[in-house]
Amino acid sequence: MTDPGAGNSIDWALAQRVAGRISGTDPFAASYHALGMEADFERLTAEAQVYVEAEVGFSSLEGPARARVVDRNDWVGANVASYQRLLRPVLERLEEGMVGPVAALSGKFAGAELGALLGWMSTKVLGQYDLLVLEDEDPDEQDLVYYVGPNILALEKRHGFPPEQFRLWVALHEVTHRTQFTGVPWLREYFLGLVSGLVDMADPDPAKFFQAIGRVAEGLRTRRNPLDDGGVAALFASPQQREVMDKVGGLMSLLEGHGDVTMDRAALDRVPQADRFARALRARRRELSTGARLLQRLIGLEAKLNQYEQGEKFIEAVEKVGGPALLNRAFEAPENLPTQAEITNPDVWLARIEPALVT
Repeated sequence: MTDPGAGNSIDWALAQRVAGRISGTDPFAASYHALGMEADFERLTAEAQVYVEAEVGFSSLEGPARARVVDRNDWVGANVASYQRLLRPVLERLEEGMVGPVAALSGKFAGAELGALLGWMSTKVLGQYDLLVLEDEDPDEQDLVYYVGPNILALEKRHGFPPEQFRLWVALHEVTHRTQFTGVPWLREYFLGLVSGLVDMADPDPAKFFQAIGRVAEGLRTRRNPLDDGGVAALFASPQQREVMDKVGGLMSLLEGHGDVTMDRAALDRVPQADRFARALRARRRELSTGARLLQRLIGLEAKLNQYEQGEKFIEAVEKVGGPALLNRAFEAPENLPTQAEITNPDVWLARIEPALVT
């Protein structure tokens, strides 16, 4: 694992400390309720893989999924390590010109900002599949399906969810994501290529600040919120970056919608309360304070949450025309993936992929 204090661009050690202060602890984290979660999720993750592969119509090419139950601080640590690996190329480039006290101050500011974001998110997330796999790092620490035990326990106790059903339901969603990236041979590299492209385009050009101000002014003129497309990052994006962001948005809407649809359909005999769980989580997303909603919008998380709903609607429209087989055409090749515009207008995607089916 990379040294958490290395580099001038981001103070990773500070990010972890700040996140730890914000994430706090949950009263259930150290209680007897947490006993057995590791064994439960090992078993339920293996079971989920069978249900998911039967539902989606393709299988993982990399063997059984592996589960790891973590607390909030562990989840933060895993994400800090993942960000370090992902951002390594661009940070090395930026650090060549960053020296002295200004560089140190910038690194601490970036670390505090990242830590605050990860700390807040660590209180919300239930599970995550870490898709970044590097040959020069420990394979036992990669290709893992994470479950944030305290957050899962808190929801079970708050809503009276039966643990066996709820945990399998959560596992279905995360295992679906792993199956997407390990069952579609080109998808992992394609997605990471898009992300790397965005990272490589990173350019701390002051002129972009004025471009962003122009987008805000245009949004006010047209009465359209300029943050809706992806938060502050989208404001500062160049036309080339926005083009790549559109591809990423379309792909993520498809994957998140696919994950939600699969978790609600698969294993219905084992998870009869799936609809109840889904309603509770949608309500949870709406139970945010004004400040939390603003934060979601600024960092682009609100746009990500919208991807779930948009993706589900896209899948419903496609399957209404041609069933799951037509939907799986999207996973055949990168050029078959829907753009963000096609996600919100499925007929355009249908006309491009299967024009004979569009009347």
